[in-house]
Parts: sequence; C-alpha cells; structure tokens
Amino acid sequence: MRIAIIGAGSVGTNLHHAFELKGIRAELVHARPLTANPSSVADLPKADVYIYTVVDHVLREVVSLVHAPQALHLHTSGSMPIEVFGEDKPHAGVLYFFQSFSREVLIDEWSGIPCFIEGKNIDDIAAIYSLAQSLTSRIYEANQHDRERLHIAGIFANNYTNLMYRIAEDILKDTQIPFEALLPLIDQTAAKLHHMKPTDAQTGPAKRNDQAVINHHVEVLSEYRSVPSVFSAEEKRALYQELAALIAKAQNH
Repeated sequence: MRIAIIGAGSVGTNLHHAFELKGIRAELVHARPLTANPSSVADLPKADVYIYTVVDHVLREVVSLVHAPQALHLHTSGSMPIEVFGEDKPHAGVLYFFQSFSREVLIDEWSGIPCFIEGKNIDDIAAIYSLAQSLTSRIYEANQHDRERLHIAGIFANNYTNLMYRIAEDILKDTQIPFEALLPLIDQTAAKLHHMKPTDAQTGPAKRNDQAVINHHVEVLSEYRSVPSVFSAEEKRALYQELAALIAKAQNH
C-alpha cells in the first residue's frame, strides 16, 4: 500500500513518523508549494491513500488539486465535513487521531491514541479501519456532529488548560519558585481523572466557597504589576473571578 501524507506540520510529521516505526512506507509532502504553484501537483507521488493533514482553511483548496479518483482520500480534521471530498473522489473519509501533536516531540507509541473515523461507504470505512488499526486499537466511528463536539471538548481540556499553565508560570515570574514546582500538582490532577469524574475531582477555595481566600487572591492579583506580561493584572484578576464563579455555580448543580 502506497501512502502520501500531504502537509508536513505537526500532525503530518507525527503520522509519517508513526507509519515508519511500523514499517509502513509513507511519503511526506509539503502542502505550501502545492498551493503556491498548483502545477507542481504533477510531482506528487502516486499513492493508494492520500492523507491530508493541512489546516482547515486550506483543506478544500489542497484537496481540489489532487486528481486520483481510484485512491482513498482522508482528512485528519476534527471539524471539517466528509463532503470536502467532492464527487471526483468517490473513496474518501476521515482519519482523526485525537491527540495533541508537535513537531518538536514526536510520538512513538500510538496504541492508546483514540482514532475517530468516517467513510463515504461501507467499503471505505473498512479500509480506513484497517489503516487506523495499523497504529491503534482504539478506533471509533464518528460523524461530523460528534467530531465537532469532541474537538471543542479537547480544546477546553487541552488548549485552554495549557493557557492556564502559561498564566501560572507568569504569576511565578517574580518569585524564587520555578514552574517545575507545579508539575506534581498538574500530574496528580490529570491522574485522578482516570478514576474520578471531573465533578468529583474538583478542589480549591471556589468549591469550598471560601470567600476570604478568593478575595485575598483577587487583591494580590490586582496589585500584581511588577513583571512585564502579555496578560495584564486586570485580565488575570477578571479570569480568576470568572472561573471561581463558574466553579461555585457548578457546585450548586
């Protein structure tokens, strides 16, 4: 089976690495030259499967440049519909690995990464399942509606959480305490979620309705102006208060 991965960003690079580790040959193709010079599509490797790992806003454009009606065409987006593949691509679907990827740290172990798939027909679904199975055993069928909800949930659980880490690091800048001191707390919080619901794992002054501590923290954040930061003292204070209010609201339901 010949595989071409179009898009050498974080997802494409990791997917190429994963296939190589499994002894599956895959060609990694940079998408930007294709969009800059559409005639270069003639240089694309011939493949049985084309996997598009480009950002959503250029996916339709890149897909339209590839003409291989007999091949299986797959995108890796959590939000884009399967209809992005037109009638000229009768064999198509979605191969959405639900993980955070970066080119700086390539993932070696994929067996525990959930993969959500969709296909135009039963035969395509079977082929996509077989391809996903070469990397992971956690495979689920999911339509666009469900993938969109999953993608949003992942943004809250991962991207927005990572922003909280950045703000936490920022708050410690004018202290002698390194960010690494937070890592055991971060690790333990994540580990609890393997055994507890988020509702049960919640801790902190907002859950306890400890207004004295909350008010003191708001006061400290209001005075926190000594270190240059992307985030102002007012923004940190407002965010702290908003999140505390949401936690308190959740405790009452």
